[in-house]
Amino acid sequence: MLASLPFAFPLFASRTDLEPSKSFETQGAIALIESFLICMVTGSLLRWIGRRHRGGQLFQKEAMAIVGLSWVMATVLGALPYYLSGTCTSADQPITFVEAMFESQSGFSTTGATVLTDVESPELVPNCILFWRSWTHFLGGLGIVVLFVAILGQGSAGKAMMRAEMPGPTKDGSLPRMQNTALVFASIYATFNILLTFIYKFEGMTMFDAMCHAFGTMATGGFSTYNSSLGQFDSPLIEYTTIVFMILAGTNFTLLYLFLIRRPGELFQNVEFRTYLGIIVVVTSAVIFFGMRARDDGFGSLDASARYGLFQVVSILTTTGYGTADFNGWNNFGRGILLLLMFVGGCAGSTGGGMKVIRHILFYKILRLEIEKAHRPRVVRLIRISGSSIDDPALPHSIIVYFAMILAIFVFSWLLLITFEPNESWSIQKQTPMTASGLAATQPVPQQLRANEELLDAASAVAATLNNIGPGLGVVGPTNTYAHFSQGAKLLFVWLMMLGRVEIFSVLVLFFPNFWRRV
Repeated sequence: MLASLPFAFPLFASRTDLEPSKSFETQGAIALIESFLICMVTGSLLRWIGRRHRGGQLFQKEAMAIVGLSWVMATVLGALPYYLSGTCTSADQPITFVEAMFESQSGFSTTGATVLTDVESPELVPNCILFWRSWTHFLGGLGIVVLFVAILGQGSAGKAMMRAEMPGPTKDGSLPRMQNTALVFASIYATFNILLTFIYKFEGMTMFDAMCHAFGTMATGGFSTYNSSLGQFDSPLIEYTTIVFMILAGTNFTLLYLFLIRRPGELFQNVEFRTYLGIIVVVTSAVIFFGMRARDDGFGSLDASARYGLFQVVSILTTTGYGTADFNGWNNFGRGILLLLMFVGGCAGSTGGGMKVIRHILFYKILRLEIEKAHRPRVVRLIRISGSSIDDPALPHSIIVYFAMILAIFVFSWLLLITFEPNESWSIQKQTPMTASGLAATQPVPQQLRANEELLDAASAVAATLNNIGPGLGVVGPTNTYAHFSQGAKLLFVWLMMLGRVEIFSVLVLFFPNFWRRV
């Protein structure tokens, strides 16, 4: 029943002094209250059904079912405020329940993709619902921080799921006992949110905008209260502040904890964190070089190039998805490298989504070891990370299987999208074109896409949702939304966002009949 309390917090944003449309804000507040009651009744019913269950050790099968089904239920219940409030995706176009589920899953999974074409219009989106939209980012980011840690005390289930989420060696004694670790991580996460809120307020945002954008930054989500995202403010100070906190949000929270208890050496000795920073530096430098060479919009002086290039690289790498410029108009290298960054993600144990940097490091070491064995079959060499050897014989197999599963899901979803999605979805107009300064253009720019561009746009849409990025290229670029897709495609994206956010096998096992049979 405690799960119903988050519906009450956004009610403060329904005050009539925040928006001129009093009746519509009332409608949004009523929708939140109704959602609160429905969630409370659902929780009470589930508690009554399980009243005879005897507490005990949680095994891996039960833990995976709890995680997978909890995210499914959160998606459905989180969709209620959008649907019950009469929120519209565009003028005279009320949101469907599938679209409400899309927006809900995008919030909880911290993806930041949206089907709402005009979030600045109170006639289309109530102010309290707009706050609920960003509030789901906070809840989703908090859930990822504590989810796997909270179940660590539950025997083999927690250990197995933590190894899947955070592959690599761990050091005993680096954290307090696991029953306290969830609270420690949640406190760090909440403190950063509060700190960033007041920094944004000091830098010129309203308290409402500051809270919403702080939620989106620390959860690496990307929902904004403006159609042109952070480009609306056209402030280098706000953008560089956001860059710093996006990097922090994409860092392993274990390292942040060690840093806060005056062990900063652990941070820079960690190979994943060094690789994470190295990717940012190298890719940003390349983006700036090719952007200035191609004279892309915004890449005039070195200062402006660094500002726009660094922001978008960090935003995509950490899977935040905020935008300050339309990178869909960049040169081919710039767009291509951002597409590849979608498959990297932040560090393990962070709020960032994606495949995680540590998995790429391990994958590289496994491949190098296999190549060496091809010409030196008698060599026995352990995989080492940050000076510690990994003696888990199943780790190389699990890493390779994970990469294979991501590739298979990506290809299967891409084929589904290009086969069954109507042609109209690939020939739309840009809805809120953005210049390098973040200001919306006055006239929409028609975008007629050729067949090869449709393939790239479909691949970008799948990559952006599977890796919890949000914006992609082409018809799902930073100036467009996902509103034009069919209902079936939106359901596919909901599934992809969930797969990308939760430990992947926790969702896939739900579709296997053998999983539900009593052994």
